[in-house]
Amino acid sequence: MSDKRSTFVKHLEELRSRIIKSIVFVVVCSVFIYARIDEIMLFLAKPVGRLIFIAPQEAFVANLAVAFFGGLFFASPFVVYQIWQFISAGLSEGERKYALIFGCLSFVLFITGCLFGYFIIIPIGIKLLMGSAPGFITPMITVSNYISFLGVLTFLFGLVFQLPLAIVFLARIGVANPKSLSARRKEAIVIIFIVAAILTPPDVFTQIFMAVPLIVLYELGIFLSKFVKSDRKMELLS
Repeated sequence: MSDKRSTFVKHLEELRSRIIKSIVFVVVCSVFIYARIDEIMLFLAKPVGRLIFIAPQEAFVANLAVAFFGGLFFASPFVVYQIWQFISAGLSEGERKYALIFGCLSFVLFITGCLFGYFIIIPIGIKLLMGSAPGFITPMITVSNYISFLGVLTFLFGLVFQLPLAIVFLARIGVANPKSLSARRKEAIVIIFIVAAILTPPDVFTQIFMAVPLIVLYELGIFLSKFVKSDRKMELLS
């Protein structure tokens, strides 16, 4: 009993240590970003030109938000490494192998989705949305609303790019298989265009820019699912 308690305490201490290391690294990255916050905010505001603030603290809070989330973004490889080091100790060799592969793939897909959304979809969407206003209406976008807009859409694109892993997971638990996924390709494409219409501004070209990568990711998910053994099949064989 004392051995189990001692092991549990050691795990808690290790978890505490890794959390502290991750927080410190995020704070350090955030401080470096905040030191160049004027240049960064100027870069972020390029698609809309000029931003305003309507509350005394609004600009300061927006700067802090950009510094924090920017620090979290650049510190994410270190944070993911700390998480991996903690959970890998309790996994078998086979589990560790699959967790490492899927963890790295998930991280790469998330970063790719964020970059795709920020550098491709968002500038196009903002240009179209800003251009849709009549000439007698002057846009006055607050810095807090703009930063929230960028953050939410960028994060959503990172999540949407997890589609191949979601398909592989469904194949793993026996809910889907490559044959059924291929047979329902038309329905999947319709759903993808609906999701693209929800996540992007009301413009056909922007929706297509969003839908095409998702279709490619769906096909990638079908391809990867061919190498996955379903838990349901394994139970039938046992």
